[in-house]
Parts: sequence; structure tokens; C-alpha cells
Amino acid sequence: MSGKMRVALGQMRELAESDLLFAKQLGIEDVQINQVGGSCLPGDKRWEFRDLLLLSQRAADYGLKLAAIENVPTPFYDKAMLGLPGRDEQIENYQETIRNLGKAGIPILGFHWVPNSVWRTSRTTEDRGGAQVTSFDYELVKDAPLTHGRIFSEDDMWSNFTYFIKAVAPVAEEAGVKLALHPDDPPVPSLGGIARIMRSFEAFQKAEEIADSPAFGLDFCQGTWSEMGPGVLDAIRYFGSRGKIIYVHFRAVKGHVPKFQETFLNTGNVNALDAMRVYKEVGFTGFFLDDHVPHIADDTPWGHRARAHAIGYMQALIDAV
Repeated sequence: MSGKMRVALGQMRELAESDLLFAKQLGIEDVQINQVGGSCLPGDKRWEFRDLLLLSQRAADYGLKLAAIENVPTPFYDKAMLGLPGRDEQIENYQETIRNLGKAGIPILGFHWVPNSVWRTSRTTEDRGGAQVTSFDYELVKDAPLTHGRIFSEDDMWSNFTYFIKAVAPVAEEAGVKLALHPDDPPVPSLGGIARIMRSFEAFQKAEEIADSPAFGLDFCQGTWSEMGPGVLDAIRYFGSRGKIIYVHFRAVKGHVPKFQETFLNTGNVNALDAMRVYKEVGFTGFFLDDHVPHIADDTPWGHRARAHAIGYMQALIDAV
């Protein structure tokens, strides 16, 4: 990595030529892919070295660095998250995936602790100029049916996290891979019967203490932190000054739990320039991703127009600070 604040292109499921050219034309050097599988990275239990190497080299062929992969498929480690029989086998495969990432020169693996995924209650909420964004209203889902057959308490999820991170963090240290933990989105106490434990400043302090590893850090999703309520800049200062922010989802929301909606970078709860100044102050040297973007007029399904707006905005913020 280049050791400076910069923008990366991410949230892709594959490294399509059109997106790699898009990155180059916008002056980007790093790419990240998210929730990959199938033909991009085959495997039903883990990722193998040769497949990861081919993926990394595909980016290199376009003069780009594959800086991170975010999220193995949830079935790779769902039993580990839930503490179910078979978790030890999943953890062994996860360890091997980490080793293979290191051997392939991919330095970051993003992960989450949410076996029943991100939740939204609308994907067509109107924002500025009729742009469509996602939104969440806890009142609509507070009584949602169980997603995994029974209730998994906070104690369950913390115990399972401890078992998992104690097993994988030492392997990541040896492999030279950083593990970047994403907060639970939305950051509410429970959904579908599963406690969402990574939902507060104190929770991430606890997670860091449990991991007790230089390989452990944060995928700092500024949008999800904003959903939690006030204190985003304080969180950047605290974790950034400790070198624990590995990379950033530079995303904006209006409102916070129990009800919020996503929005453009310059209309959210957090002043984007203020946030960028704090990243600079704490010496952050990672990359920023646009993450979710509004769906604007005549855009592609992936959102090239909206992403170009967000990327240009972030590049200008970095130049400004």
C-alpha cells in the first residue's frame, strides 16, 4: 500500500474490465472487491491460493493493486458466528483462506459478525432531486420472525466472537494480513432473533481487547457509525490514533437508529470535511471507499454516475486537507 490517504474503487463482485478501466480513468490506484464467489473466486468452504493469485494479478495487469477483499461468503463461517456444530472445520478453512491471501499478496480481509446480513426496510426512499436511497425503520421489523430458528443472545454472540477471533488473529499475524471488522448495520440490539453486538463504541473497544492482536482492526463504516448517533468524530480520533482503522466506508446517512436513510456525502449527519480533517489529524494512511450510493437518474445498476460523484468528492476532500 502507498502509505497515504487515498480513494479506492470497491464494492464490486468481480474485477470486470469496464470497472478496472473506470478506476484508472478516475485516477485510482487501489481496488477492493466485496462478497465475491462463483466464477470470480470459486470454492464452497474456502478460497485457494491460485484463485486469489489470479485475481490479484488481474488487477495488476491494469496497473492496479487489489488492496482488500471484503467478506468471504457467509456460509464459509456462519456456524462459527452462531456457535453451531461444524464451526471448528469452518474456522480451519477460514485460517487457510487467510494464509492463502497472504501468499497471494492481498493484505486485508474485511469481515462482519452478522449472520443474517444488512437490513433495510426500503430501497426506494426519495432523497435530493428524487434520487432513491435505502432507509431503515426499526418499528417495521422489531417483531420479525426468527431467521435462524432460535434466539442467539448477546452472550452467545460475544462468546462465539471470542472463540473465532482468538483462533484466526494469530494466523493473520503470521500471514501478514489485516482483519478489518465492519459494524453491524443497522446497529440495533437484535434483528430476527440474533443479537447485533458490534453496534457501539464500547463494543469495538471490547472487540479490540478480546482480539489483542496487531492484525485486528476496523473497516470503519462511517455510515453505520453515523447510524449509531453522535460521536463519529470521537470514534475516528480514538481508533485512528491507535492505528486500528484499516480502511473506511465513507458513507453518509440522515437520522440514526431507530430510523434513518442514506444520502449524498454532503447532506448527512456528519460534515464530510470535518471527518476528513480528523482522519488526517490521526495519521490515517489507508483508503476510502464510496460504499452505498444513491441511485440517480439514468445511472447503471451498479451506480457508475453516483460513484463517480462520490469518488470525485472524496478526492477533493483529501486534496483540501
